[in-house]
Amino acid sequence: MNSFKKGILFTTLFASLVFTGCSNDDDSDDLIGNWIKKSSFDGPARSSATSFVIGTYAFVTTGYTGDEFLKDLWTYNSTGDYWEQKADFIGVARSSASGFELNEKGYIGLGYDGTNKLKDFYEYDPSSNTWMQKTDFAGTARYSAVGFQVGGKAYFGTGYDGNYLKDFYQYDPTTDSWSLANGFSGNKRRNATVFVIDDKAYFGTGINNGAYQADFWMFDPATDVWTRKRDIDQDTDDDNDYNDDYVILRSNATSFSMNGLGYVACGESSKSIWEYNPTTDIWLERTPLEGSARTDAIGFSINQRGFVMLGRTGTSYFDDSWEFKPLEEQNDDDN
Repeated sequence: MNSFKKGILFTTLFASLVFTGCSNDDDSDDLIGNWIKKSSFDGPARSSATSFVIGTYAFVTTGYTGDEFLKDLWTYNSTGDYWEQKADFIGVARSSASGFELNEKGYIGLGYDGTNKLKDFYEYDPSSNTWMQKTDFAGTARYSAVGFQVGGKAYFGTGYDGNYLKDFYQYDPTTDSWSLANGFSGNKRRNATVFVIDDKAYFGTGINNGAYQADFWMFDPATDVWTRKRDIDQDTDDDNDYNDDYVILRSNATSFSMNGLGYVACGESSKSIWEYNPTTDIWLERTPLEGSARTDAIGFSINQRGFVMLGRTGTSYFDDSWEFKPLEEQNDDDN
């Protein structure tokens, strides 16, 4: 059994222990938010895919079916609610890669091909439907890192190269070069998640040597400063009861932002979703995903609309797609 499959087995077993008794499904009727099933993904069901958004289109590529690493590219038309296949990714097939959008082009790099940790890096131009290899990532080869663009600057960071990591690198498309970004004071981790609100990145969750990470951070690209926000675990200080009911700790989650709020969803055996308000630094639980609980899903937002799709539970891989409506009441009859 290769290390990737061993990692899946460990994560599944570990998650079943950690999340037992943590589900709030019994209380979901009291939560706000509704999920609408959208057009199913046209490619093979998969987990650990990578995505980026350009305009009103989301682009989804790479991933793992349980038997095969993938390199096909699909675009989701959010206006028409349908999928189209585009030019295959030109790098080696992989999972657990990282990506971002920058200047209306998509970028994919890093990941794991079943044998090797990777550091190659590629640019996709939607206007010509073509890929071009760019300068390799400057850090170590790794997988399960985060990628994001904020304030016109793009970054890869954290992940796993045989060691859990906490470094961040910035990519400059003008010079096609990477530079080490300003220091991050948080803990090392892989399988974290990040979302962007008002040109600031919010980063958290993930796992380090078997321990879920509770620290949560905001990054401001204008100053290159990381600021620690309130932790996302349950509070043990009786004087501060703002997060007594938090059950946010997880890895392999997905996230997106819309209308000035951030959302972290799923991860391991969870289907819960939590809403973050950057003004109050407070999280609220919303109606859990109406599809199956899942890990290694992808999430993104298009024009203030949030989506979650794909992923897996154990050896079951998904091709379903869901849109989250945070202001609507949950409705059992609309799917």
